[in-house]
Amino acid sequence: MLGPVEFKSVSPVFVGRAAELTVLRDALTRAAAGDPQALVIGGEAGVGKTRLVEEFLGEACRRQSVVAVGGCVEIGADGLPYAPFSTALRELRRHLPDEMAEAIEGQEGELARLLPELGDTTRQAHHEDSTARLFELTVRLLERITADRTVVLILEDLHWADASTRHLLSYLFRTLSRGRLVLVATYRADDIHRRHPLRPLLAELDRLRTVRRVELARFTRGEVHRQLTGILAAEPAPSLSEEIFTRSDGNAFFVEELAVCSGSCAVSGISDSLRDLLLVRVEALPEDAQRVVRFVAEGGSTVEYPLLAAVTRLAEDDLIEALRAAVGANILIATPDGDGYRFRHSLVREAVSDDLLPGERSRINRRCAETLEADPTLVRPDARTTRLAGYWYYAHDAAKALPAVLLASAEARQRHAYSEQLRLLERAMEVWDTAPSGVREALRPMDYADAYPACGCEPETALRYLDLLAEAAVAARFCGERERALKITKKGLRIIESGADDPLRAAWFWTERAKLVQTLARGDGWTEIATAQELVRGLPPSAVHAQVLATAAGWGMLHEPGPDSLAAGERAVDYARLVKAEDIELNARLTLGSLMVDSGDVEDGLATMYAIRQRTAELGLVSENCRAHTNLASNLESVGRSSEAVVVATEGAEVTRRYGLRDQEAWVVANLGESLFALGRWDDVIVCVEQVLRAALSAKPRGNATLRLAELALARGETDTAIRHLEAAKEHFGTHDPMPQHSIPLARCALGVAAAHGRIDNARAELVRAVETGFPPGTQRYAWPLLLAAATYEANTRGLPSAEPGRDEAVALIRSTAKRLATPVPLWHAYALHVAAELERAAGQDRPDSWAEAATALEPLERPYELAKTRLHWAGALLGRGSDREKAAGLLRLCHATADRLGARPLREETELLAQRARISLTDAPAPSGPASAADTGAAPADDGFGLTSRERDVLSLVAAGRTNRQIAEELFISPKTASVHVSNILAKLGVTGRGEAAAIAHRLHLFTGAVREAEAASPAG
Repeated sequence: MLGPVEFKSVSPVFVGRAAELTVLRDALTRAAAGDPQALVIGGEAGVGKTRLVEEFLGEACRRQSVVAVGGCVEIGADGLPYAPFSTALRELRRHLPDEMAEAIEGQEGELARLLPELGDTTRQAHHEDSTARLFELTVRLLERITADRTVVLILEDLHWADASTRHLLSYLFRTLSRGRLVLVATYRADDIHRRHPLRPLLAELDRLRTVRRVELARFTRGEVHRQLTGILAAEPAPSLSEEIFTRSDGNAFFVEELAVCSGSCAVSGISDSLRDLLLVRVEALPEDAQRVVRFVAEGGSTVEYPLLAAVTRLAEDDLIEALRAAVGANILIATPDGDGYRFRHSLVREAVSDDLLPGERSRINRRCAETLEADPTLVRPDARTTRLAGYWYYAHDAAKALPAVLLASAEARQRHAYSEQLRLLERAMEVWDTAPSGVREALRPMDYADAYPACGCEPETALRYLDLLAEAAVAARFCGERERALKITKKGLRIIESGADDPLRAAWFWTERAKLVQTLARGDGWTEIATAQELVRGLPPSAVHAQVLATAAGWGMLHEPGPDSLAAGERAVDYARLVKAEDIELNARLTLGSLMVDSGDVEDGLATMYAIRQRTAELGLVSENCRAHTNLASNLESVGRSSEAVVVATEGAEVTRRYGLRDQEAWVVANLGESLFALGRWDDVIVCVEQVLRAALSAKPRGNATLRLAELALARGETDTAIRHLEAAKEHFGTHDPMPQHSIPLARCALGVAAAHGRIDNARAELVRAVETGFPPGTQRYAWPLLLAAATYEANTRGLPSAEPGRDEAVALIRSTAKRLATPVPLWHAYALHVAAELERAAGQDRPDSWAEAATALEPLERPYELAKTRLHWAGALLGRGSDREKAAGLLRLCHATADRLGARPLREETELLAQRARISLTDAPAPSGPASAADTGAAPADDGFGLTSRERDVLSLVAAGRTNRQIAEELFISPKTASVHVSNILAKLGVTGRGEAAAIAHRLHLFTGAVREAEAASPAG
C-alpha cells in the first residue's frame, strides 16, 4: 500500500556475524538430517539480532525450508498467552494447511488453547496437569509436521515472554528428540536483570547440552565502517566513521540512527542521551505522522490498520500519508501479513511511550478501548478480550477495567495459561475497591471463575472478593507459584475470620492450604484438614464437603491407614455421589480401593481400582487416570502380584509420558522399580531409577528411587554405596511429612546397613524405633520385610558373645509384633513363615521342615531373592542334621544360580562357603567322596575360601569368641603386636571393616563351631 520507502537506514550489506551465521547454517544442516536443533540468540538492544535472524531465514528459504516467525508481546502491553507460538503455528497452518489439519486431527479441543480458531475450550475441565498435557500435544504436533520437511521456528523478544510461553519453550527444549526442526529464540540481554523471570530459564538452558547459546557482541571499528559504507552507499569520511563509532560504541542500531542524523541539520543539535537520539527522527516527522506513531506506541506491540484508522480519526488519505512518512523514516514497518504496523525497533517504541504525558497515555488507551468496544471486528477475535482489558486498565477506568480484566483472566484459564490468569486476577483485585458497587454486584462467579463450584459459592450470586482469591489460589498452584498461593489462602482465611460466618469457604481454603503446606515441606497437612473437617461437620452435603472428606481419606491412606480412614473414604464417596461431583467421587473411590486392599478385602479393592482406571480414561481425566495407574500398581505389588503390577505401571508410565506429566511419571516409574526389584530384574531397576531422577519435580519420588538404590546396593554387598543412597533418601523424604510407606522401609534399610557393619545395638535400635512408631492396619507390606531383616540378623549373630546381651528381648519383640500382623494374602503368609523359621534358627532350633514350608510358600510368588535365601538356610538345616545331602546340594545349586544372576555377592559367598564346608559341588557334577565334611564335624574347612592361613584361622576363631588382641596373644603364645597384625590381615581378606563383621561372618557360616564353643566354655564370661 505504501510502496517503496524513500530512504534506507539499514545497510544492504550484511556486516560481520560470520561465525554466528555459520552456527545457524550448521543447525539447519543438522535439522535437515533429522536431528532437531535449538538455539538461543542473545545480545543487547540494537546489536543486530533481528538482522542476523533475517539473514538466516533467507538461507532457510533458499534451502526450501518452511519458515514461521512469532514475536513475544511486550509485558506492559498485556499480550496474549503463548502469543509467539500462536503466531508461528498460525503461519505454519497458512503454509501447510493439509499437513497441519492431519497432525491436529483429534486434538482440536486441546490445541485450541494455542490456536483459538480450532474450537471452543470453555467447557473443558481444568486440572493441575492440564498445562503439561497441552505442552506434550504441542511437541507431538511439531514432531509430526517436521517428520518429512524442515521447519524453522523463530520466537523473537523472549525477554517479553509471558510465563506460559517460557514454560512451553523450556518444555520443547527438553523434550524434542526427533523431527527436522530448527527452533530459535532471541532475547535482549541488557534487559535481563537479576530478578528477571527469563533468568531461571536461561540458567536451565545452560545445563542442556541440546541447546546452543549465541551471544552477539558489538561491532568493531572496522565493522562500523563497513556498515556506514552500506548505509551511505559511499565510503564515509574517516572522521565521520570514527565519530559514529565512538558515539554508538559499536551498537548497530545506534550506528543507523547516527548515520541518518549525519545527513540532516539536526545532527549538531541532538542530545547525547539515548532518548533524544531515538526520538530525533520521530520529532522530524509531520504532525499527523507523529500522532500515528504515538497511537502505535500505546496500542500494542502490533496495531491493526482498521483500529489505527478508527482511533486516529484521520481521513484515509491523511492516514496513509502519515504512515508512509513513518515507514519511510524507518520508524514503523508493516507486519508480514499486511494487517497492521509495529515499530521497527522496540527501543524507539519505548522512547515514544516514555515521552507521553500521563494524561495523554490515559486518553489514548481510553480511545482505543472505546473504539474497540464499539466495533469488536477491528482486531482478531482471540486478541479482543485481552487488548480491551489492557486498554481499560491503563485508562484507569475501574468500572470498565474490572469486568474486562476478569473476562480476560477467564480466557487465559481456558488456554491453560495460569500464570497470565493469576496476573490478571491480581489486577482485578487491585481495582476491586475502586470499581462502583453496582458494577461488582452485576458480576457472577459462573462467568469469570472456575473454582466457584468447589469453593462453595453459588453460580448465580454476586461475585465476591473471596471468589477472586479462591480463583487466584488455584491459578497460582497450577502455575507453580505455591508460595504465592499460600499467601492468597492466608489472606482469604483472614477475611473470613474477620467477617461473616462462611464455613464452606473457610473449609475450602483450609483444604487448599493442606495441599500447599505438604508440597512446600511446611508440615504434613493434617492440622489444616482437621480444621476443614470441623467446619463442614453437620452441614448439608456439598462439593466442598465431599472434597474435604476425600482429602482426609487420602491423607489417612498415606499416614494412618486403618478403619477410620476406610470409613472416611466411604463417606467421601457417598457425599460425592450425592452432589454429583464425579471427579471427586472417582478420586475418593480410588483411595477407598487402596484402603480395602490394606484391610484384607483384596479382590474387591483391586476390582474397584481397575474400574476407576477405566472410567477416568473414558472421561479423559488424565490426572486421575495417572493416579489410578500409580496406586493400582502399588497395591498389586503389596499383595505379591508383581508381574501384574509391572504391566499396570508400564502402561501408566506411557500415559504420563504421552501428556508430559513428569512428576506423575516419576511416581509410577518408582512403583515399577519396586516391582522389578521383587521380580529379580535388578538391572532394569537401575534404568527405572534413572528415569525417576530425570522426571521428578518433587522430593518424594526421588526418595523412593534412592531408597531402591540403597536396597539394591545392600543386597549386592556394596555397603558404602548403600549408606550414601540411604542418606540421600532420608534427605529427600525429609522430616516434615512422615509416612509409614517411607519410614518403615528406611528403618529396614538402616537395619541392614548396621547388620552389615556388625553394629548390633544400632540394628536393634532401628527395630525398636519402628515398632514403637507402630504398624497400623495396611502397613503389613512394609512391616513384614522389616521383621524378616531383624529376625535374620538375630539368627546370623547367634553364638556371638557381643550379641547375646539383649537378644532375648529383641527376639521376643519380633515374635510379639509378628503375631499382631495380619496375613490374608499369600505373600504376607510367606513372610510370616520365613520370619518364624529365622526365629527358630536364632534360638538354635533350625528345623528343615520350617524352611521347606517357607520356601514352598514363596515359590509361586516370583520373588527369587527371598526364595534363594530360604533355600540356603533350608540346605544349612538339612546339612546340620546330617540328612538328605542330595536335597541340600540341589537347593544350594539353585540358590547359587540365583545369587550369581542377581549379582547378590553376600548371598553367593554364603552359598559357596556352606557348599565348601559340606564338600558339595555347585555344578551338576556329583559331590566329592571322602571323609566326613566340616558340617558333620563342626571343624573349620581345610580351605575356607578366603585364603586364610592356619594361624589366621586360629586367630579368627578367637575373634569370633570375643577375645581381645591381648587375650589372643596369651592363648596362642604370641605377642600382642603379632596378634594385631593377624587380625588386620584377616579383616582385609574377609573384606570387612571391623572385628564384629568378621565374627558375624564366622558365625553365619558356622565356621570354627567347635573351636568357638571350646573358647566360650573356657572363658570366665562363658
